[in-house]
Amino acid sequence: MELHNLKPASGATGRSKRIARGQGSGHGGTSTRGHKGAKSRSGWSRKRNFEGGQMPLQMRLPKRGFNSPNRVEYKGINLVRLEEIATKYGVDTIDADMLYKNGITKKTDKVKILGGGELTKKLTVSANAASASAKAAIESSGGSLTIV
Repeated sequence: MELHNLKPASGATGRSKRIARGQGSGHGGTSTRGHKGAKSRSGWSRKRNFEGGQMPLQMRLPKRGFNSPNRVEYKGINLVRLEEIATKYGVDTIDADMLYKNGITKKTDKVKILGGGELTKKLTVSANAASASAKAAIESSGGSLTIV
């Protein structure tokens, strides 16, 4: 290796024209940024949804409805399903913990008993909510319903 063979590593040297180093460089004055406007200022960056001054998409689309932050979501279970669960697992007491352990609901689900179908077994049911028809059907079959 000799002095005339030395050269900088690739990428080590900067650009060929130095910007903002006076009028003699050919890139003085506005330093290739043009005159005035946001792009010529320091710290400027285009906003994520900026569309060149056109009205952005999220502002053009219609806003409809209302989503209540206090809404309570229930996992509905019909009477027919209760009877299926009781016969499959051989139980006469059904509560949220039993439903979770058998993979029917999630740990955080709130359970509501609905009046779909008929109930022939005597069941003791514990749930977060129940419809009036479900409550009547459970009590008429000799069982009991507890709202937790």
